[in-house]
Amino acid sequence: MMGMITSAVVFSKDDSTIKIGGLGPLTGPVAIYGVSATNGSKLAFEEINKNGGILGKKVDFILLDEKGDSTEAITAYNKLVDNDIVALIGDVTSKPSLAVAEIAAEDNMPMITPTGTQLNITEAGPNVFRVCFTDPYQGVILAKLAKEKLNAKTAAIMVNNSSDYSDGVARSFIEEAKKLGVEIVSKEGYGEGDKDFKAQLTKIATVNPDVLLIPDYYEQAALITTQAREVGIKSQFIGPDGWDGVSKALDPSAYGAIEGSYFTNHYSLDDKSEKVQNFLKSYTDTYGEAPSAFSALSYDAVYLLKNAIEKAGSTDKDAVIEAIKNSKFNGVTGHLKFDDKNNPVKAVTVLKITNGKYSYDSVIQ
Repeated sequence: MMGMITSAVVFSKDDSTIKIGGLGPLTGPVAIYGVSATNGSKLAFEEINKNGGILGKKVDFILLDEKGDSTEAITAYNKLVDNDIVALIGDVTSKPSLAVAEIAAEDNMPMITPTGTQLNITEAGPNVFRVCFTDPYQGVILAKLAKEKLNAKTAAIMVNNSSDYSDGVARSFIEEAKKLGVEIVSKEGYGEGDKDFKAQLTKIATVNPDVLLIPDYYEQAALITTQAREVGIKSQFIGPDGWDGVSKALDPSAYGAIEGSYFTNHYSLDDKSEKVQNFLKSYTDTYGEAPSAFSALSYDAVYLLKNAIEKAGSTDKDAVIEAIKNSKFNGVTGHLKFDDKNNPVKAVTVLKITNGKYSYDSVIQ
């Protein structure tokens, strides 16, 4: 392990870089998220190294593939620790992030998950932070969207019973909707990997809700919305950040199913701020495609860590953790500070889908 380093210490030649670990599903079923996220991290580290590194040292970003699997993630994390990393950017999806967080807490390893939204990830220890908002926070925002923007009086929910992500959004949506006077008229469930939802959707069609919340990732959302229209549901569809990518999962001829839908996300490419537009250009020039929210959150996670290490003046773990905790950070995904559970307090962007494109609609806090 690296010893304590203070700003007064001259770095030895044997210690010429700062090693920072990265984890993500670079292969496997959720690789689209892992590649997009870690591309954001890599871009940030490339920029940092071009501009003199951190504390005058180049960063060695050691990125490992965990295939979207919790056991693989723990193995990969242990390899990173053996490589003397001083902090971790990752993991990407919630289950591996929680598995790693529990071990990183034992090591007191500064850890920032850019995109792990499951509520209990940061409860693993005071060393664990996140840049994204949580699943329950999105549920609250979606209930506000239903009531305040869409004037909904009734709502139905299609929840993935196999997913903590889906359940976390749904539960807090129900709680907040009741407070706001939106009646939950139907709640139907399904399992991971299900492809046919028509039985559940036919039941929902009979109560004709004003909005239908589909708290799941984009592949499932694409199937459910298409089948919902096929059984005659006219409701307004709303969803969380897992919807980012839903157009890619549909043939353009099927865009009508999601036309006019709203989903919560972490930022919008339409944001005219210099910070967002510079990031958009740099990412697109590097990778030949527009960055997803996962890319932007990971990019922010890296700069948040950089600022914290510089504020700490060293890579001492306690000092870095303290500096992250006290951060007031302006990033591509907005301004954030941390609450007492190391979750960011930040605004949520609402996007509207038109002709398969996601356009900035509003910000809700």
